[in-house]
Formats: sequence, structure tokens, C-alpha cells
Amino acid sequence: MSMTVQPQPDRPDPSVIAAQNDAFRKFACLGVPPAQPIQGRMHVTRALMEAGDGFMAEAVKATGAFDTFEPENDPEGWRDFGAVEIRGETVFWKLDLYEADSDFRYGAETPDNPANTMRVLTIMLARDW
Repeated sequence: MSMTVQPQPDRPDPSVIAAQNDAFRKFACLGVPPAQPIQGRMHVTRALMEAGDGFMAEAVKATGAFDTFEPENDPEGWRDFGAVEIRGETVFWKLDLYEADSDFRYGAETPDNPANTMRVLTIMLARDW
């Protein structure tokens, strides 16, 4: 099931944010360079790092390849959250958008402008949530 999210005049276009989020996630997780520079960083939790036996690498790769967005897991159409299964374990990933010069204290005022937005991708075991 797919849903088209309509932009609102006073809100950024969700399809632009979704495309930027996808591009950043694919760059951070799969090494696919984006068409335009996108600022961001990726974090993984300690439990994910300590899972051993290549588990973290599988989780990062699956996060980059994730494309199952539905209204239930993507209500705003930003493509900023997902869950993947790795060896029977659920792994969550979440993208948060901040003002680029705010030291991660303030949400992005113009999240569709990559010059002013810093993306932070966090990947974690669901049981650590």
C-alpha cells in the first residue's frame, strides 16, 4: 500500500526530505554517494557493536537497503524510521534532523534544505529501545 503525501504551503515538501533522507542513509550505510552533498553522521549503539559475528555490518547494510515504507511506519512521508530483521533480531533505525550549527540542540527549521540541516542516523537493537 502506498500513500501520496501532499505538501502544505507552510511546511516543507515531504518528498524532498524523503529523497534526501534516502540518499543520506544509502551513503552512510552502503557507500552510495548522493547527487548533492548531505551533512550527517551515523551512530550505532553499544549493544549493536557488541553483537559480534558480523551482525552490525548486516544491520547497517539492511538499513541502507530498507525501502518498505508504509503509512504505519512513515506517517509524515519523510522516510526517517524503519525496522529490519537480522537473524531473528529486530533492529530499529531512525533519522533525526537538526539545525546544522546548533550542536544537535535544535530541530531543523528548514529540513528540506541540506545546507542548513544535519542528519543523524541511529541504528539500534529494538530491545534496547
